[in-house]
Amino acid sequence: MIKRLIAATSIATLCLVSGAAAAEKVEMWVRSGIGDAFKKVVEAYNANHENQVVATEVPFSELVQKYATAIAGGQAPDALSMDLIYNPAFAAAGQLEDLTDWAKALPYFNSLSPSHVRLGTYQDRIYGLPLSVETSVFAWNKDLYKKAGLDPEKAPATWDEITANAEKIRALGEDTYGFYFSGGGCGGCMIFTFTPLVWGAGADILSADSKAATLDTPQMRKAVDIYRNMVKKDLVPAGAASDNGANFLTFTNGKIGQQSLGAFAIGTLVTEHPDINFGVTLIPGVEGTPSSFAGGDNFVITKGTKKIDAVKEFLEYVYSVDGQKVMAKYGSLPTRGDIADKVLEGLD
Repeated sequence: MIKRLIAATSIATLCLVSGAAAAEKVEMWVRSGIGDAFKKVVEAYNANHENQVVATEVPFSELVQKYATAIAGGQAPDALSMDLIYNPAFAAAGQLEDLTDWAKALPYFNSLSPSHVRLGTYQDRIYGLPLSVETSVFAWNKDLYKKAGLDPEKAPATWDEITANAEKIRALGEDTYGFYFSGGGCGGCMIFTFTPLVWGAGADILSADSKAATLDTPQMRKAVDIYRNMVKKDLVPAGAASDNGANFLTFTNGKIGQQSLGAFAIGTLVTEHPDINFGVTLIPGVEGTPSSFAGGDNFVITKGTKKIDAVKEFLEYVYSVDGQKVMAKYGSLPTRGDIADKVLEGLD
């Protein structure tokens, strides 16, 4: 009897140990300001899976350097939500896991955002896969519009209108401003929200072959003047021009009349700031033609992580119908084209 009891206890102990060992805790870094979409999909995954994802927000301006330093020190997270533009550099440095074979075996691989996959590819090998798809939008505070005597349901169609509206909103009081932008301290913020002004006028920052800068154009000078004049007229808060991106979501404080943002901010506004009555549209160009910047983040896995299977399990959940619905509900566009209609069904 005693032998049988010891044997049974040993088996039970082994099962418990085995079960504990099977559960993994995936460490993942994301840039601050990414919005609710990623936070919510992590919550949904953690609620129904033995493996767990621990997401840590890192200031956007620090993320790349901090990740590089962590890799060098052997302290890097298992995975990262990486801005598309940085994918090739880390892949070239041999710091990311090669996902090619696994990715191409996914039944929906050909339906994943092709631009994300292209930017996640280095020397014909895939090192990054789409996590979030973003577009830039123009938002206005309808309540501030109304207080300033403006039509709260009418989106401004030109930058002359935006500037005129900003002046009326600024006149409401010392702590209310007509516009906000994250300036020279956040290059990514500026590219995302400023270049549509130029594109909408038919200009660009590079030539068609990307070999020459095309900054010295009337359209570019006028676009820069729009921002410069709003600063001179005190239509934006004093720290905007040097903001490093930490205050990119300043619109959510309810004291900013207008701001160009990422679409992810819509989810943040709806869920965390339901008291703000706002409208969104595409960003008008210098002369009025609307435009938008398409971007987002790729999902990358740190080279050498021992939790690669758990990381892949999480990404497969993100790509599932349920995962894509959660992301879409909170402001991120679907990364899978084959289920986009189903994912967006019922969403405003």
